[in-house]
Amino acid sequence: MRKSDKKLDNQLRLVLTDVCEKALKQITGFQWLTHIVNYDQYPQSLKVICVFDTNQNLDIYIKSNLNNNLNSLIQNEFKNMGIKIKNIKHHVFYDTEEDCEKQHDGNWASRLVNN
Repeated sequence: MRKSDKKLDNQLRLVLTDVCEKALKQITGFQWLTHIVNYDQYPQSLKVICVFDTNQNLDIYIKSNLNNNLNSLIQNEFKNMGIKIKNIKHHVFYDTEEDCEKQHDGNWASRLVNN
């Protein structure tokens, strides 16, 4: 990883930590988030994975009128950071602890590499 990539990754991590803290207070079932990026294809390759505890809580969130909150939080933080994303929906993905446990025995590293 180049020095400039490391600096950007640290900025992304700080911004997404703020999003995570807000989401934990506002969204039932939300647990954590992470990001994956190939800096040779940045920002097009940037993915943010938002993790909920159960499929039921994720389904409730998606069907609720709050279903755009995470996208909006992430979009606003990226905008403040100077990251221009045309359609945030192409960069934000949802998953659950429940599915990771069933499909990858709780091994998030393996699950994220295969996505």
